[in-house]
Amino acid sequence: MSILISLLYTFITALVFYLLLNLRPRHSKRLPPGPSPWPIVGNLPHLGTIPHHSLAALAKKYGPLMHLRLGFVDVVVAASASVAAQFLKTHDANFASRPPNSGAKHIAYNYHDLVFAPYGPRWRMLRKICSVHLFSTKALDDFRHIRQEEVAILTRVLVGAGESTVKLGQLLNVCTTNALARVMLGRRVFGDGSGTGDPKADEFKDMVVELMVLAGEFNIGDFIPALDWLDLQGVTKKMKKLHTRFDSFLNTILEEHKTGNNGDLLSTLIALKDDADEEGGKLSDIEIKALLLNLFAAGTDTSSSTVEWAIAELIRQPQLLKQAQEEIDTIVGRDRLVTELDLSQLTFLQAIVKETFRLHPSTPLSLPRVSSDDCEVSGYHIPKGSTLLVNVWGIARDPEVWTDPLEFRPTRFLPGGEKPNVDVRGNDFEVIPFGAGRRICVGISLGLRMVQLLVATLVQTFDWELAKGLEPEKLNMDETYGLTLQRAEPLMVHPKSRLAHHVCKSC
Repeated sequence: MSILISLLYTFITALVFYLLLNLRPRHSKRLPPGPSPWPIVGNLPHLGTIPHHSLAALAKKYGPLMHLRLGFVDVVVAASASVAAQFLKTHDANFASRPPNSGAKHIAYNYHDLVFAPYGPRWRMLRKICSVHLFSTKALDDFRHIRQEEVAILTRVLVGAGESTVKLGQLLNVCTTNALARVMLGRRVFGDGSGTGDPKADEFKDMVVELMVLAGEFNIGDFIPALDWLDLQGVTKKMKKLHTRFDSFLNTILEEHKTGNNGDLLSTLIALKDDADEEGGKLSDIEIKALLLNLFAAGTDTSSSTVEWAIAELIRQPQLLKQAQEEIDTIVGRDRLVTELDLSQLTFLQAIVKETFRLHPSTPLSLPRVSSDDCEVSGYHIPKGSTLLVNVWGIARDPEVWTDPLEFRPTRFLPGGEKPNVDVRGNDFEVIPFGAGRRICVGISLGLRMVQLLVATLVQTFDWELAKGLEPEKLNMDETYGLTLQRAEPLMVHPKSRLAHHVCKSC
């Protein structure tokens, strides 16, 4: 009975809040257009099961700047490059912080990480640490050999698969995670790199995917605070359980490193604990674990998923795969593996990667930002406290900007193509897979290097066949929604080595 009374009280409270908010004009100034909200839940039902698809469809009706009411929260959606540029460039400082959300609270150590930390001194301290010690050009060059060694190990594993079917995404995730772990921790976290069925690798991949799914959920409690304690979708319970698993994993790593300096980047972070930043204070164990969580989640799954999408597209268009192989054969040859130092000369390969980022951005909806003050965009009033979502996926498929936007066409980024000078580093808003402005992904340089090296190596070393004799044109290219863009079905393939045996064996 007490539960029923609590539920009734919660419903009445939510209804009163809704009526108070809606029986008077919320904003005297003109808001952007958008669909009419439902009582209490607002436009949450309009998001559907794959929100970036639903929002792209709504933009066709209401325009490239929309206003939604998600519960009691004002949300603005940017669905064109020009509108995104106004938010992330002109008004970047006003949208430099994150709105409260259950994922940051229950998974990311209550906003102590870099990705969800509020804009301010502590965020600047964490970003500075990452920029100087993890992602500077010198740091990336110093650890180039590790990335190349791990990619070479992946190559040997695929060669050794013979006629077996491999789940490419899983092996890519092992490769990217071990490459990052060797830099951060001085060791692999999954087996010896042989790729022979490491249960821990499977579990970790599942944990990361679950994190991305949960973090991408539109949790009702975030938008209707009165209902938060009910956890109607069971999201909070799942988040807390997943946090416990990650925290155990990270605690073990951290305690192992406190016994001495291992010459890796985690040892550097631990050494920095005694150095107080002028603004942000000292680095704590919680912040170190939160940074590791960011790196192992955002720095592994995003890269491996992007490469999986790229190979799937090349399998569907074998003429593109052949063209990329011919470029690598001409510039690199077939007597050694491609290296990071070769990448700048592989213009067609770079175009393939750009087109993959365009058509399959690793983060289809940008991580939300929140406005610190009122502002005006495209003649519309944007209220203080509004949450901003940028539909990265929708912008990159805008028919007003792209010719045949649903076609995988790398030549659009080559000289003579429609967008030969477009970059993906946040300056050209037609393609912003890493975001833009102050909150752009701090690991963009590492992500680009890893994705390009992996795609180049897989193109150079193998021809690809689909499992069970599936014809390329029948390959399922459906998406499943999460914070990152996952394939609905994993890519199952037979790799056929195209290099001499001694080349792969000596990798």
